[in-house]
Amino acid sequence: MSIASQFKKIQESLPKEVTLVAVSKTKPDDNLMEAYEAGARILGENKVQELVGKHERLPKDIEWHMIGHLQSNKVKYIAPFVSLIHAVDSIKLLKEINKEAKKNDRIIDCLIQLHIAQEDSKFGFNAENIEEIVQEIETKDWQNIRIVGLMGMATFTDNKAQIHQEFRTLKQSFDQLKAGIYKSNSDFNEISMGMSGDYQIAIEEGSTMVRVGSSIFGVRDYH
Repeated sequence: MSIASQFKKIQESLPKEVTLVAVSKTKPDDNLMEAYEAGARILGENKVQELVGKHERLPKDIEWHMIGHLQSNKVKYIAPFVSLIHAVDSIKLLKEINKEAKKNDRIIDCLIQLHIAQEDSKFGFNAENIEEIVQEIETKDWQNIRIVGLMGMATFTDNKAQIHQEFRTLKQSFDQLKAGIYKSNSDFNEISMGMSGDYQIAIEEGSTMVRVGSSIFGVRDYH
């Protein structure tokens, strides 16, 4: 099935309140344009250099999401244009995003990443003390970032019960923050969880945004 067909099939299968981020990492521009011509306007990349290059070359109405681990010293390259940074995993990184957003006279939307997987290789804050972390973030006078939700990655496993539980942990943390510190914050609405292998489970557990790559573009090209 073509990239365009795959994109449309997945897009049409999602509940209307769930946003599809087409993850185009490692894929060539012509693959991205196939998805674009089928209606994809939100694309996700996990490497800064690739994100910057594709933004420069491809249509300007694409909304670019940085979905991978982001180093503080690379924020400056994406700050002029990035729409959403998914994987904010430290207060140091948030400080840098705010600084670079201010230089560009922008407010950059961010998701706080929680570590919900049973894998050390995954990044993110600990769900158990997320409330204290968010309280600390909210004490900072950062005018150029907007916390719009949470993001997490489940363990890479065939154990569906485990994946359900990990996504449930993220949803519970979201609900706790939405009922507490973000009670009057109308921007705090997003739960970015679910990828090609587990996005249906993520939607069952309350995801509002899924990051789908290989199910649209085929298996990733490693380079």
